[in-house]
Amino acid sequence: MSRKLVNQICGRFPGAEHSDPWGGGHDCWKVGGKIFALIGAMEERVSVKCDSIETSAMLIEAGVAAKAPYMHRSWVALPCDAARDELEHRIRQSYLIIRGGLPKTVQADLAPVR
Repeated sequence: MSRKLVNQICGRFPGAEHSDPWGGGHDCWKVGGKIFALIGAMEERVSVKCDSIETSAMLIEAGVAAKAPYMHRSWVALPCDAARDELEHRIRQSYLIIRGGLPKTVQADLAPVR
């Protein structure tokens, strides 16, 4: 698995937008203007939001993920070469959490998630 695969997964979600807000080759994925996945310019790991600090701590303790640099404690960083099903699951959950926090009017304009 790779950075390319992570970008493919992220790009499938309704309303997902790719940008490089800091320059230098970051892959930043947003929905409704809010980040749901981020790959640093010099990294081969994707940062995603978890549903709680406890979930992120559990993933870190289990060795599945690491603390996401510069992000809140509810975010974790997964290696881009992690198992495909784990990447898809964690990116999807992050997307759904961020999407769910958007104003209802913004959510209403997005297509349903498949």
